[in-house]
Amino acid sequence: MKTILSILLLSIFAISCNTVKNSTSNNDEALESLKLNDTVSISNDALEYEIIIIEPGFNFWLASTAKPEGYYSQQFLESRNLIYVNEWNSRVMQPQRYNPNLYEMQIDYQPNIDYGYEVNYKLYNYFIYFQLTYKQRLAGFVPRI
Repeated sequence: MKTILSILLLSIFAISCNTVKNSTSNNDEALESLKLNDTVSISNDALEYEIIIIEPGFNFWLASTAKPEGYYSQQFLESRNLIYVNEWNSRVMQPQRYNPNLYEMQIDYQPNIDYGYEVNYKLYNYFIYFQLTYKQRLAGFVPRI
């Protein structure tokens, strides 16, 4: 693959929770299954890119909390992603200053490539999720939903 856009964040949480499920709706069951599936993978063979996000809770957050697809323009998402990616990569290169367990790998995001709406939407929302979850601020913007 020529260009690989990958986020591989491994977070291992030891959470043990035993709950008794009463009758739930189909929507609740779908959201519960998202909690269990912690991997989001988006790829396009024509452009030869791939995003892999392994983050406990991100799928659930994306489906339940994030603004719906179409809320933001692709131009907005691309401009914010470029800012976030630049800051992210800067932090990866400074493990003495920033937690290397949070910033493990650089992201190869090139502004001259059209990754499409879905990739930009999920990448942007991952940055928002990351900032809210780990109390980080990647740019001068307050992360909001």
